[in-house]
Amino acid sequence: MIKRATQRPQPFAKPAHWSNDPVPQPAPAKDEPDPDGLPPTRYGDWVKKGIAIDF
Repeated sequence: MIKRATQRPQPFAKPAHWSNDPVPQPAPAKDEPDPDGLPPTRYGDWVKKGIAIDF
């Protein structure tokens, strides 16, 4: 027979190294030109050594 919990757990005490600061916003993405041609995330194909790879 599985023993059931009959009492609530103790309140959670956060560690001293935790803070209430908000999460920083991510930096905006840089739009860098692809030296090999078309961006693979737009067209769906990744080309490596002349072979198209699709994940």
